Amino acid sequence: MVTLRPPPHLPRIAAVSSSHSDPSRAAGEIKRLVLTSEGRTKLNTAPDRDFYAFPRFVTHVDAAFISALTGLYRERLAPGWAVLDLMSSWVSHLPQEVAYERVVGHGLNARELARNPRLDYFFVKDLNRDQELQFEDCSFHAVVCAVSVQYLQWPEKVFAEVFRVLKPGGVFIVSFSNRLFYEKAISAWRDGSDYSRVQLVVQYFQSVDGFTQPEIVKNVPPKADASLLSGMMRLIGLYRTDPFYAVIAYRNFKPVYEEAE
Repeated sequence: MVTLRPPPHLPRIAAVSSSHSDPSRAAGEIKRLVLTSEGRTKLNTAPDRDFYAFPRFVTHVDAAFISALTGLYRERLAPGWAVLDLMSSWVSHLPQEVAYERVVGHGLNARELARNPRLDYFFVKDLNRDQELQFEDCSFHAVVCAVSVQYLQWPEKVFAEVFRVLKPGGVFIVSFSNRLFYEKAISAWRDGSDYSRVQLVVQYFQSVDGFTQPEIVKNVPPKADASLLSGMMRLIGLYRTDPFYAVIAYRNFKPVYEEAE
């Protein structure tokens, strides 16, 4: 796994300096909209609740991706933390040996969420209809979102809500590969490359005042050759095919310009 910035084991977040923040804007406010109206569109315009009405008890990504994600959670999420698993399913990929204060799940299918053994409780909500999270400010040490960010039509508002419910110094981990439900992914994601998708998530973080500079973690498999052996290995699941990407940022502690007031 390649980390483009050296990761701290636990977050050490410096205060935001006034040279990088607008004193007239409060932390957590949306600075700009990243997506155009066209970029938010989907081929399938039916409500997402209808599309996810039936449970899908599959993982959508391969074992190597899941292992990389669990390892990242093991590194970044401390025992005893309160965790929000956003856009979750019947599995959260959290390390089994780590005990958290609580894990709250969100998703679109209650049957999937009810089967998730890591969730203390869950709620069903369509974030493309209503972005508000029904939690008090500073409720969670960490928010995670696995292989789902490509479906958000108002990511700027969702990321602002995540900022609000995170504790100061709390972490938001967004992970994804190159798989998707093509008809339900937004146009900006659907028509992009792996590189542009990573940069899109970076911009989502940067659209909200108060997140630290996003960190990119990736584990991209080497390009497969066309040999018969390679093809057979892919067929039986022994060849890694899913690239792993994660974009990570922390909610900064109270900005300098607010402390000076």
